[in-house]
Amino acid sequence: MSPLSRYSLTPLAAVIFVIHSAYGAETINLSPQIVTANPLQQTALASPTSIVSGDDLVKRESGQLGETLRNLPGVSASYFGPAASRPIIRGFDGDRIRILRNGVGALDASSLSYDHAVPYDSANAERIEVVRGPAALLYGGSAVGGVVNTLDNRIPTAPVEGIHGGGEVRYGGADTTRSAAGKIEAGNGQFALHVDGNSRQFNDTRIPGHAHSSRQHAIDGDTRQHRVDNSDGRQDGGAVGGSYHWDHGYVGLSYDEYDGNYGSPAEDAVRIDMEQRHYAMASEIRDLEGPFSSVKLDFGHTTYEHREIEDGEVGTTFKNDGYEARVEARHQPFGPVEGVVGLQVASSRFQALGEEAFVPKTDTDSGALFILEDWQATERLDLTLGGRLEHTRLRPDAGGNERFENAESSHSFTAGSLSFGSLYTLTDIWSLAGTLSYTERAPTFYELYANGPHEATGTYEVGDADAEKEKSWSTDLALRFDNDRHKGSVGVFYSRFSNYIGLLGSGRYLDEDGAEVDAGDDEALPEYLYSGVKADFWGIEAQDHWHLAQTPYGEFALQSSADYTRAKNKDTGEPLPRISPLRLNTALLWNLQQWQASVGVEHASAQRRVPDEELSTDGYTTLNASLGYHFDLGDSQWLAFIKGDNLNNQTVRYASSILRDEVPAAGRSIEAGVKVAF
Repeated sequence: MSPLSRYSLTPLAAVIFVIHSAYGAETINLSPQIVTANPLQQTALASPTSIVSGDDLVKRESGQLGETLRNLPGVSASYFGPAASRPIIRGFDGDRIRILRNGVGALDASSLSYDHAVPYDSANAERIEVVRGPAALLYGGSAVGGVVNTLDNRIPTAPVEGIHGGGEVRYGGADTTRSAAGKIEAGNGQFALHVDGNSRQFNDTRIPGHAHSSRQHAIDGDTRQHRVDNSDGRQDGGAVGGSYHWDHGYVGLSYDEYDGNYGSPAEDAVRIDMEQRHYAMASEIRDLEGPFSSVKLDFGHTTYEHREIEDGEVGTTFKNDGYEARVEARHQPFGPVEGVVGLQVASSRFQALGEEAFVPKTDTDSGALFILEDWQATERLDLTLGGRLEHTRLRPDAGGNERFENAESSHSFTAGSLSFGSLYTLTDIWSLAGTLSYTERAPTFYELYANGPHEATGTYEVGDADAEKEKSWSTDLALRFDNDRHKGSVGVFYSRFSNYIGLLGSGRYLDEDGAEVDAGDDEALPEYLYSGVKADFWGIEAQDHWHLAQTPYGEFALQSSADYTRAKNKDTGEPLPRISPLRLNTALLWNLQQWQASVGVEHASAQRRVPDEELSTDGYTTLNASLGYHFDLGDSQWLAFIKGDNLNNQTVRYASSILRDEVPAAGRSIEAGVKVAF
């Protein structure tokens, strides 16, 4: 493998997008196996996928998944400051994106609100897989937008011989991050042990100008500048796990903890104190006789709690206690047809306690059957068919709170989903991949029952107790190209919703008691409604990796990507909110023996397509660079690195962030670190 393959496919410059758009491929990485979308272990997939691992993960790493992944094609971030940033895929956020840990749902509260962090530090991940689009329905109807799966080997899935591990420290950035992480694994070929730990602290984020945009300043007169107040925080975690291996499988257990405390930039006096405890079990039995050749089991139980604290007093406490279990069984081949059938069950109890609670206590139970079949129809044509049938029941408990009088009866939904995929090899260089999917998603408890002020986001949210299932048709088509020196993709996607449940601004302002007030009132909160509307999403994604030259001065490559998404509320004709604009990225890569470097440009256009009640965002162009040096000390391998983001110190406001007019992204950032493996 070329040393250049350490870099995952970053961004497509406009010139390459125009000149080389015919050369495409929707797959971003060279890895031979994508676990999340590929239980059958094919080396090529119809689904558009991305993998981040190795040195590329080191360069991208942030404390939150949204910031770590936001430059992948089709992936943006909900950015609520450096401590809370969730991935958004193709304009889909919240419960439409499934975040998994080693294939099992995380059961946190990050989909409920933009200020709720994903309780996982990217420093723990060995690999992150992203599946774009509804082809990930094996993991639930809520994966209509895609799946993000973090893999950390806390339950070792392969035998371990001897002792090995690694560690990392880094310092710097626009928030003066201080972080350290390490792991160690030991085994004798049968028993394997894994231990890891991490700690991250960061200060208020530095920005180049005013925190509030000029348009927002005209409304509220805020003049704060150079820093985002109350954006500091910390997060700590650790895990211990082990497994037993034999010739035909393994079984293992793990336990991990996460603790965090961070400020909400939307409210100067609000902080969030978060903790999560997670137990997991995993097992796989292979080489079976009979109808199934292997069976895989994954189970996770999570206890989650976070407290929103204002002026030292706890205003609201959120708790989520539940489990998720999956069984996948791979059946024996029927001629050219291979497949997996499975069962998934989940149960959770979510509670919001306190006078400022805006959702009632709710028990959610679900069970699903799923299937994925692959048929190698011809030497050139591979076909896949997936299906899922899921039943969900929600049982709210208003607890005597008049605010939740609409939460007096349970709701049940049965959702069915189908996905068809094809991969056709045109020549040794060209291939064509496509998917067609129908997906149904049951509404979540907050989409049904929310009613009240959410202090941390500064909004008043109202659910729809009569909400129906979300239904959509989606299609994906990509042309792929790979001649070893030059590879890439260009693809289009389209999703049509007959009922899309969006969090949409009503244009009204309410006080904390739900009474309508003027926008200028001191207690005014913008009202946001969970509303079912007809909607269309469509867009383009492209990427390109071009090996330019091998010279005495090193290898040179150009790596580029582009994406564009449009989303429309067909009931009103308005654009849907928080959609990223056209984004273009390109980077020149250099590699000489132990040295590696990159210089890149990221551009995002202005986003003027916003609903009437929202403000538009300006475009930006930032300069980024990195330098790394690999060396060995004894039996250990080291990487020393320095990276700079937004080196031209531009004001960056993500159109996908609900706080874009109050909280810009970081200004000039320079961070250095060292990573070791032994």
